[in-house]
Amino acid sequence: MKLYVGNLPYGLSETELTDLFTQYGSVVSAKIISDRYTGQSKGFGFVEMSDRSEGHKAMEELNGTSVSNRSLTVNEARPQKKRSSNRW
Repeated sequence: MKLYVGNLPYGLSETELTDLFTQYGSVVSAKIISDRYTGQSKGFGFVEMSDRSEGHKAMEELNGTSVSNRSLTVNEARPQKKRSSNRW
């Protein structure tokens, strides 16, 4: 199950994100989205849990919790939209 995690502290590492979710089950992957040009975190990311029930448990427990004075938003990730390639 893939989860969207929003309102992340900008200094949070992917390892710390993984550790946060490991309490609720097996984490397959954790990715913080960063700006392509500056490398700065955009304040959101995605965590993939190995089991759907673990993902739901993590969502229930972590949504609204405070990490470094920021209230996390955790919900099921929507499928990625296919981007058209308008580049020449």
